Amino acid sequence: MTLPREFYLRPTRAVARDLLGCILVSTHGGAITAGRIVETEAYLGPEDPASHAATRPVAARRLFYGEGGHAYVFRIYGLHQCLNAITGRAGRPGCVLIRALEPVAGARVMARRRGVAVDSVSLTNGPGKLAEALGITLRDNGVDLTRGPLEIGPPDAPREFSVGVGPRVGITRATALPLRFWIYRNRFVSRRER
Repeated sequence: MTLPREFYLRPTRAVARDLLGCILVSTHGGAITAGRIVETEAYLGPEDPASHAATRPVAARRLFYGEGGHAYVFRIYGLHQCLNAITGRAGRPGCVLIRALEPVAGARVMARRRGVAVDSVSLTNGPGKLAEALGITLRDNGVDLTRGPLEIGPPDAPREFSVGVGPRVGITRATALPLRFWIYRNRFVSRRER
């Protein structure tokens, strides 16, 4: 079961928070790999100086203006892919960066792809790490998250966790906005709580 399109058509901040606990599933390479989303960041439209809707060329941000529920994958530092979920209705851009996952299926495949131990916290505790572990590449840019090969499903357990809220990390613009959300005390969160 996947999250319906309507889930993504809501305000970006709400989607970012509500993705916590949801399950991201990849069927790349003939293997099923999956993880519980434990950390996200919201990026708003052109009014958000840190958003690609404000900083990237028009052709690169076309997806932002489409309907929510599609993947936006980009390369950071020329090395790592990052997965975002587009939010909002067509013409109203926003996206949520998936920052960290707690592995729930296919950990051995993820470890092989990453070249780390299967029980290592560094398996999926960052956006580039989780993309590599799940086999996510630039080919996934524009993929419909409600139909695969990348899908996000509802939580596999009741949401019995505290949510941390704070500023986004790894950016240089609009750094103070409280648009980063994480499952408090989860060991796979990319940046520890202070």
